[in-house]
Amino acid sequence: MYQTLLICHSFLRWLVLISLLYSIFRAYKGYTSQLLFTKTDNAVRHWTATIAHIQLIFGILIYVQSPIVKYFWKNFSEGIQNSETAFFGILHIFLMLTGIVLITIGSALAKRKKADNDKFKTMLLWFSVALLIIFIAIPWPFSPFSNRPYFR
Repeated sequence: MYQTLLICHSFLRWLVLISLLYSIFRAYKGYTSQLLFTKTDNAVRHWTATIAHIQLIFGILIYVQSPIVKYFWKNFSEGIQNSETAFFGILHIFLMLTGIVLITIGSALAKRKKADNDKFKTMLLWFSVALLIIFIAIPWPFSPFSNRPYFR
């Protein structure tokens, strides 16, 4: 089951990134061009947050089953010294939770704004900061913290 969750989590990362990039693109275009915030823009905002939350559920399920994380918490003083175990034990989950919280806040704030331009601006700001944090927290093949393949 752990391996299946890991594969799903790896696949969903791309959906999260694509939806965030698309949301940011639409928000930037809408904000700079003074466009109306359409039903499509609202759906993109909503589905970006939903996909991120689904990814979070998979991430939490993996976190509680991960042998790396289990080792980290059982051998904390040794685990904190190792960049890979420290990355997955603390850094990855903390930064990803932060990114998801920012997406959630940005989505909720944008939904409640009255002016269309304010909706786009709110999405653009919150989703961009979340994307930056998420980019840092992903174990890319070139990451200095811990690297994993693009696809599992």
